[in-house]
Amino acid sequence: MLKVGDTYYWYGVKYGGAPSYAANPSKLNSDISFEGIITYSSKDLVNGKLEATDLPDNTGDWFGRLGVAYHAGSKKYVLVAQGGGGLYFATSDKPTGGFKLDNVQNNLPGIVNGSTGDQTIFQDDDGQAYLVSSRSSGRANRYVSPLRAADFLAAENAVLVYKGGGREGNCMFKYGGTYYFCSSDLHGWNASPSYCVSATNNQGPYGAEFVLDGTAADFSHVTQSGFFISVNGSAQTTMIFAGDRWSDFAGNGLGFNQWLPLTFTGSIPHLESLSQWSIDAARGTWSIAPGNNYALNPSFEADRVAVTTPAGWVTTSGSNVTGGHTGRWSWQLTGTSSLGQTIASLPNGTYRFSAWAKSSAAGAQLYVKIGGVQKTSPVPSANAWTNVTITNIAVSDGKAELGVTGSGQTVTIDDFELSRD
Repeated sequence: MLKVGDTYYWYGVKYGGAPSYAANPSKLNSDISFEGIITYSSKDLVNGKLEATDLPDNTGDWFGRLGVAYHAGSKKYVLVAQGGGGLYFATSDKPTGGFKLDNVQNNLPGIVNGSTGDQTIFQDDDGQAYLVSSRSSGRANRYVSPLRAADFLAAENAVLVYKGGGREGNCMFKYGGTYYFCSSDLHGWNASPSYCVSATNNQGPYGAEFVLDGTAADFSHVTQSGFFISVNGSAQTTMIFAGDRWSDFAGNGLGFNQWLPLTFTGSIPHLESLSQWSIDAARGTWSIAPGNNYALNPSFEADRVAVTTPAGWVTTSGSNVTGGHTGRWSWQLTGTSSLGQTIASLPNGTYRFSAWAKSSAAGAQLYVKIGGVQKTSPVPSANAWTNVTITNIAVSDGKAELGVTGSGQTVTIDDFELSRD
């Protein structure tokens, strides 16, 4: 995403399966045939306008992972992508699209194998743009490659800024004078915690890798790191994490980007995993929306494989099983067992807690505990998905424990929700 004046321009790729998927996002399809570079514009980051769908030449069998930077000297908007068998460069005279192929660069200097794994474009405050990437094979090496200062139409010698662990979903942001290079696990299309390294110079030296706070309990709000949006408003600057939810391939619920605000304690960033929030792009401020679901990993879609302890939860026994109320997974308890989660930093107020359940017999309980007071609701014996709800939950100390207990039944449960009543 690139801001020009008071307008944000969002660039992406349109694939053949996009229209049918948008019409029915519950049905998987794998049509990734290239249909064009697509540009949207927005002044408020809420309402968007389709500007153009371009069909440039020589895109090759795979085209994606694109970014756009503005070169002040040439007055060109330069698009950089994986395509044409290498690093693909196209230009436009305006931010609204009209991109035309300039060249395809092969054998990128300084990068092992000469090509990138996942990549994005980062443009610094002084206008210089960089390719942020990992190597294509193994992806253990992470690089920052300056784009040629004269025109941004080639990547120059890469700087190896970190080595260790297979990483993809590479992207960068700057906040308070610190650069953060963030990536995901090498999980293919699946969700992942976000791993970051930071430095005071974008080419290093970078410190030790750390997990971005707030991304472990639900694997970055069930996404893979994609890119960051800097919202520089009149009141403050808000950084937005834009994560990819690849439901078309991984089955992680509804797809599309998931945009989430970051908060900071000094130089330490924290991801706010929110299902609903509001932003004032002009002021740069944001707030939690009334309908936000405070439960983390509520539909058990974060874990990409069968597990006996789901991300973000504590359980005495059980496993995730395919065939959820929504999405791919649900959780199943057998025998005397429990599943629970403690949520901190809740705004004080009145809440409702619900889940969808099936149970082989009566006796299981949905529960929420505030301080030493516990409220429960019975899970009925039912072969079909049934909604179970607890209302009028008063939170006064910012914390709540929620979950379900079984006493010999087989209980399948999905789609927890804790929201303001």
